[in-house]
Amino acid sequence: MGEGIDYASSGVDIDLEGVAVSSLIGALGSSVRRPGTVGAPVDLPGGFGGLVEFGDNYLALATDGVGSKLSIATKLKQWFGVGIDCMAMNVNDLLCVGAEPIAFVDYIAVPKPDPDTHAAIGASLAEACKRARVTLAGGETASLPGIVTELDLSGTALGWLSKGNEITGANLKEGDILIGLPSSGVHSNGYSLVRKVMEISGNSWDDPWPVPIDEERIERFNEGPITFGEVFLNPTRIYVDPVIDLIQDGPCSPDNIHAICHITGGGLSNLLRLHNSLGWHIHSPLPILSEFEWIQNAGRIDRREMYRTFNMGCGMIIAVDANVASEVSTWLQDKLEGSAIIGEVVSNGHKVTHRESTVIFEHY
Repeated sequence: MGEGIDYASSGVDIDLEGVAVSSLIGALGSSVRRPGTVGAPVDLPGGFGGLVEFGDNYLALATDGVGSKLSIATKLKQWFGVGIDCMAMNVNDLLCVGAEPIAFVDYIAVPKPDPDTHAAIGASLAEACKRARVTLAGGETASLPGIVTELDLSGTALGWLSKGNEITGANLKEGDILIGLPSSGVHSNGYSLVRKVMEISGNSWDDPWPVPIDEERIERFNEGPITFGEVFLNPTRIYVDPVIDLIQDGPCSPDNIHAICHITGGGLSNLLRLHNSLGWHIHSPLPILSEFEWIQNAGRIDRREMYRTFNMGCGMIIAVDANVASEVSTWLQDKLEGSAIIGEVVSNGHKVTHRESTVIFEHY
């Protein structure tokens, strides 16, 4: 394919970000809340959401933003999906600890307020609340001329779960089965690389999408042919339905659900966050969506780099006991078409391996 680009060359170095986050965590002091008291932190592997003590329950918190996908929305003045993206990036993380999302607050920073834009984002957040089954409990808008040049949107989600029902990966064992849940598209990670590929390809956001695509999964805002902008602004899938239904009313005991992984920045390497010694093998990956094929070909990007940057068509992975895997997989397929068994937990060392031999990860 010739020399191509990667995420770091587009301005985002995942390894450097990991070092920076570790430095931040290392500089934080211990909690002022004593262990066992309301508000005290709960040690939680994986880091998808934070837990705090709350009587007989835990409260769960996650905070995140939409990222540079907002730059495309700004150029096209299309805001419908961004509230859904913001909600999804937060509530999907809460699901990974077994928490049911219940409330959300947003933060909007702008160089200058615009009533029409704020109304559109409000409508998007309202739709997001329906999909996530949460209450919008408040928010904040800040005008920051000279500090921000484009609209930025982030938020925080609150969830809860009963003590003893947390999903941490501690019960994972060799032979557990991995079930993949399909993504709706690129979701909200890797957009610095997406925008770089668009730049070198010479395409504009209003150009027709050039390769076959499943039109039914694209939430459209134009008439006529599907455009690059519609494909890359397609909202992130919110997995509250079916994951919370699986945990609370599914075909197996919650004890048989051993881990849940949100495939965001870092791609499949996120699996390594869930256990410090077991490995993961993806033998039957979900189909790669046409967005990712186009990005890889247009940017001449290495396949491993694609799987480290993007979800590649699989937005969430659930690890369950092998004895219930078939029943759970069938149940999920009925709830979310395209869900399927994709792999298993293995004891080949702490790494992720794949049907494609070049796709291997040994650190997050």
